[in-house]
Amino acid sequence: MRQRARTIVIVGAGFSGTAVAVNLLRGRQIERSQALRIVLLDRAEFARGTAYADREYPYLLNVPAGRMSATACDPGEFLDFAQRRLPHATAEDFLPRTLYGQYLAALLRAAEKSAPHGVSLETLHGEATGIERAVDSAGVRVDLAGATPLVADQVVLALGNPPPARLPGTERLVGSPHYLEDPWSAPLEIRAGESVLMLGTGLTMADVAVAAAERTAGRVLIHALSRHGLMPAVQSAFRPAPAAREATGPLDRAPQSLRALVHTLRLQCNQVEREGGDWREAISRVRMRAPALWQDLPPAERARFLRHARSFWDIHRHRLPEETFARLERLRAARSLHIHAGRLLGLALARDRVRATWRARGTQQIAQVRIDRVINCTGPDCDPGRTRSALLRSLLAGGIAVGDPLGLGLRTAAHGALIDRCGRAACDLYYIGPMLRADYWEATAVPELREHAERLAHHLLSLRERLSVTDRRAV
Repeated sequence: MRQRARTIVIVGAGFSGTAVAVNLLRGRQIERSQALRIVLLDRAEFARGTAYADREYPYLLNVPAGRMSATACDPGEFLDFAQRRLPHATAEDFLPRTLYGQYLAALLRAAEKSAPHGVSLETLHGEATGIERAVDSAGVRVDLAGATPLVADQVVLALGNPPPARLPGTERLVGSPHYLEDPWSAPLEIRAGESVLMLGTGLTMADVAVAAAERTAGRVLIHALSRHGLMPAVQSAFRPAPAAREATGPLDRAPQSLRALVHTLRLQCNQVEREGGDWREAISRVRMRAPALWQDLPPAERARFLRHARSFWDIHRHRLPEETFARLERLRAARSLHIHAGRLLGLALARDRVRATWRARGTQQIAQVRIDRVINCTGPDCDPGRTRSALLRSLLAGGIAVGDPLGLGLRTAAHGALIDRCGRAACDLYYIGPMLRADYWEATAVPELREHAERLAHHLLSLRERLSVTDRRAV
């Protein structure tokens, strides 16, 4: 009697989906008596996602090459790959994102080539629109737009970063050539001599502003607006000692309030700097403890963090490469870039331009400016309640998945298992990606996501072995 291959479908082939597939292909605890079929599904180019796609402008990674390995057990893997193409690259260099996409694609090809006997990878272009558990047979059905559904034993949702939120006041501009709702969804069309309003002052704004300046040879006027008017800090080449990374000091006593947590972080920064270190090391220590700290905070304190401290955490945690930071400072010095703190009040088409109105932070002062283009640079919106994904809307409507009360992402159990509306953890549906922030807070960068990917792949392979004893069905 021949056994059917066990099937795992991974929806999304950006970093997270690729990392899960690579770890499944590399798995060594695979039972030889049963084959494993891995299906990697994506609408776009595999192993690239939005972050590492080929683009007109060579956007830089925000993390040095020496810390970007997709494999925890081989920290120098990406740097080794990069040096074969850029011999002078160092561990502290901020390299092009497209190069990282090439690395992920090469990693996937190598893992497929060296996979154990009976383990196969299929790459499929398509869009998943819904997921249902089959009533009359075992398995999960993944519905595809315009194609035959897939049937899987387990499904991993690796959907990547969602687009920015639709901002109040932009409704009349949607579809207009004067408004770009998602700067990663289309090429920049900014022309020399134009003026631009960028909504948001974080990493996305920094990337788009530098690219716009490059495209126009500096002949562009940029206004950037956010609630606090804060820009990300610059990266540095600090190298925390292993012992320092192990010892989190006061953070071992988990603060139970936002006030206590902020106070503890300040103590950490002061201590590091007194020892001749860099405050960024203290941020890294907090980042290592972030999941436990977040889980220990009561819901009301989490909400307070989001209202009062999130913007300040983000600018210190999500930092800019020195080259990008320096270019922004040159734009500001040349008065080509103006950073504003305030609240957007309205946007209106005014002939062939846009009239933007906002209230300056802390005042009743109203500012108004006419610009040529508006770009939404507020970054990914991970609130499932506002999702535009047909797949996620289907899962939420069916109660198969639920969002967290703070709008940070999806509720998950161990290994990213989806939690349904009854509070039950799935054994066949898993999620990996930025919406893990609901339960872990830090879940958007390679160091965190690669660990989630490795743990999830190990769990799936282990689960597969346990199920294989009782789940032997002929085809």
